[in-house]
Amino acid sequence: MKQKTNQAIAKRFKVTRTGKILKRVSGQAHFNSRESGKVGRNKRRDVTASRTIRYTIETALPRY
Repeated sequence: MKQKTNQAIAKRFKVTRTGKILKRVSGQAHFNSRESGKVGRNKRRDVTASRTIRYTIETALPRY
């Protein structure tokens, strides 16, 4: 039987062609004016997800 894709995870993570899992940096919603410029710039980029949640994401995305 075909496994369905978990849409909550599919919207939050992206799998690159090389297999890396990218996610948004947390803490972007509000209270950003007090952050330094360096922190604000770094929050604009996507980062690689940690190894601890990699298995969960791989099982939730069957096309992976």
